[in-house]
Amino acid sequence: MPSACDSPIDDIEDMVSSGDPTPHERQYSRKTVVPRARKRNTQQTTEVLQADSVIPGMQKIWMRTWGCSHNNSDGEYMAGQLAASGYIMTEDPTEADLWLLNSCTVKNPAEDHFRNSIKKAQEQDKKVVLAGCVPQAQPRMDYLKGLSIIGVSLMIGLMYFEGHSVRLLGQKKDNGKRLGGARLDLPKIRKNPLIEIISINTGCLNACTYCKTKHARGDLASYPVEELVERARQSFNEGVCEIWLTSEDTGAYGKDIGTDLPTLLWKLVEVIPEGAMLRLGMTNPPYILEHLEEMARILNHPRVYGFLHIPVQSGSDSVLMDMKREYCAEDFRHVVQFLKDRVPGITIATDIICGFPGETDADFQETCDLVREYRFPSLFINQFYPRPGTPAAKMDQVPAQVKKQRTKELSALFHSYNPYDHKIGETQRVLVTEESFDTQYFVAHNKYYEQVLVPKRSEFKGKMVEVEIYEAGKHFLKGRPLKDSQVFSPSLSKPLLKGEVSGLTQLRPPWLGRAQEMDGSVE
Repeated sequence: MPSACDSPIDDIEDMVSSGDPTPHERQYSRKTVVPRARKRNTQQTTEVLQADSVIPGMQKIWMRTWGCSHNNSDGEYMAGQLAASGYIMTEDPTEADLWLLNSCTVKNPAEDHFRNSIKKAQEQDKKVVLAGCVPQAQPRMDYLKGLSIIGVSLMIGLMYFEGHSVRLLGQKKDNGKRLGGARLDLPKIRKNPLIEIISINTGCLNACTYCKTKHARGDLASYPVEELVERARQSFNEGVCEIWLTSEDTGAYGKDIGTDLPTLLWKLVEVIPEGAMLRLGMTNPPYILEHLEEMARILNHPRVYGFLHIPVQSGSDSVLMDMKREYCAEDFRHVVQFLKDRVPGITIATDIICGFPGETDADFQETCDLVREYRFPSLFINQFYPRPGTPAAKMDQVPAQVKKQRTKELSALFHSYNPYDHKIGETQRVLVTEESFDTQYFVAHNKYYEQVLVPKRSEFKGKMVEVEIYEAGKHFLKGRPLKDSQVFSPSLSKPLLKGEVSGLTQLRPPWLGRAQEMDGSVE
């Protein structure tokens, strides 16, 4: 949901078998490398050699992440591994020796911000390493030439920088097949020490005609249930009070390893302490259709938010067919209505693309009718942008002005209703997890993951509080703590400090034992 605490960030996993190398052996294996483009002249090479003479571990690194919670989880792992190896992660880009830019390829605006950051870094003579979905999906783009690149298939195996060089830990494979991503016990630095983001799988099973992320993340690769449960348990031991499960499609979880999402969720519920909460990430309609009864039971559990993000993208079957979304509008309606009936008060969030190629006025009106019917409290409206290399980019495009007008019209429809007015006067228990973006309030969420702003009292952070709702906005509620209520503290450990490294595995500084590690350097 849109959040008053939205940060400047706009809008991992390994099955251990008896045949696997030990963690120590895997720690220092360096078999996957990313080549670096050659420098064009002698002068440039000399400059690089001078930069590489800086003692590794003394450099400061600034990282910027764009995109989804999966990308943010990747960024937390990269920051954690670098910090655990002795590097200094800074929040000030001007004092950094190197910028690590973790990109998103979903939308043109996100990539535009990414490109502008590259240009800004070069203007300030900063070293730059590019990570994320953009360089993975389209590594031959002109503006990427000559820059160090880490694609998503490697970046959470990032070990350390040596000047412009990058050390990597390879992903685990079984008979050549990728199993999930990097190990879940790698060090990480949580952006919010109270919230753990766990990617339960990478990639997906779909082939949507507009999607560039598939080019970067690839096919579905799920983490084993036991590893995800252990990661959750470890997070709670480190003071986390809220877990987000994320992936490109959480509903597809387990289809590649013989299990399913409800099985995972019931196992996770067993380890959630009282006072902590679990939030489920985006799931596409085809897969949740298979588990509606079980999902309704899980979403009613007191330690699971009654919230689900189900992207519909269009209310027109014709457009959905051109998108290759593998469901029809009636399927989506069935899912939404079933959950609303079985999980009273549930929050359904959805996404819509305006101006997809071939979308007619009648198609667009079907989408508007869907929004009028369900009055979604959380609606992510996106104007269609053709992404390079996707089938949709080759289709006949809707005129730019028409796309813009439809986006504006749907936004006006969304803002024509107030989904929370009827909640004024209610008493709710909310979990407080962060500070609002304007620093005036603490941000909490109720059982249905509706955002509730509460007074900034230090004793509230990371706790559950009873409040009375006294005001409602478009995207938030405001709550007044009840005088006779007690702050409920989850049975958790003290949270880590902001910037403190989390994780089971501790990495030794990379400048120790360098002779044994030369086989994995990236030059």
